[in-house]
Amino acid sequence: MEKKPVLVIMAAGMGSRYGGLKQMDPIGSGGELIIDFSLYDAWRAGFETAICIIKKEIETDFKAIMDRGAARRMNLLYAYQEIDAVPEGTRIPKDRNKPWGTGHALLQAKPLIDGPFAVINADDYYGRDAFVSAYNYLSRAEDQDLYDYCMIGYSIENTLTENGHVARGVCALTPEGYLSDIKERKKIQRNQGQIQFTLDDEKWTTLAEGTPVSMNFFGFTPSFLEELEQRFPIVLEELLKTDPIKGEFYIPLVVGDLIEEQRASVKVIPSRDKWYGVTYKEDKPLVMTAMEAKKKAAEYPASLWEDAAPFERNTKA
Repeated sequence: MEKKPVLVIMAAGMGSRYGGLKQMDPIGSGGELIIDFSLYDAWRAGFETAICIIKKEIETDFKAIMDRGAARRMNLLYAYQEIDAVPEGTRIPKDRNKPWGTGHALLQAKPLIDGPFAVINADDYYGRDAFVSAYNYLSRAEDQDLYDYCMIGYSIENTLTENGHVARGVCALTPEGYLSDIKERKKIQRNQGQIQFTLDDEKWTTLAEGTPVSMNFFGFTPSFLEELEQRFPIVLEELLKTDPIKGEFYIPLVVGDLIEEQRASVKVIPSRDKWYGVTYKEDKPLVMTAMEAKKKAAEYPASLWEDAAPFERNTKA
């Protein structure tokens, strides 16, 4: 029997710009977190199991929130990302105070994954169709000559905040809709009506509206975990030489390397949805207003998990 896709949620990061643990900050009128909306959309799409990657220090509070909501409908598992989860003998710089990025986070969930899986951020709202598309793709994904992956792509103008800059994976696509290149850009914002990014805070490069970007919503077969495991020690060794305090091992960088090595194909599934997130404290009122409007439009029930039964599951996107 084929393995059903599972959902992996990265929730271990501290929101340094936001000023607190944004993954546990309610934004719904029923006390829901952003992760609740993602889990609810995933459940409706067909995902039955979700793996939450968290820090040990938030375990009690996080599980209490999940037990009141998503755990009533889904099988929730937990993995833990800590700074000392590194190869034996690695000397961690004393000034390093955070783990080693999204690729490192995903590795912590490897023992719990034995089939295709989607991976998302806990503090990003993706929209229902993204989960339906990912589930349907992963249900038939199969590695052959190339690894068979997918990515939900968003138009860049739908992923910006009015309150500062954002980091996005800026993508290039083949005519057939496959990812051909992905570049992580950490400072993207609107300047005088144009969408721009900078690498040095001086020279700005303009990006056209409609440019596809990654919001870290990927779909993988288990082969990706094997690639992460092989590459992490090599990347970590280099990071400890070049950027020991802030350097990170990113999922999109590994995806880009596999494409360049002609070892993976990544189908980009476009989403028309608008992203919502709480990158900054000032983003929260906008997100709250948007989620309330979606409830009033009957996209979500007033109380997600209590009123879940009337909603039909997976509608093909």
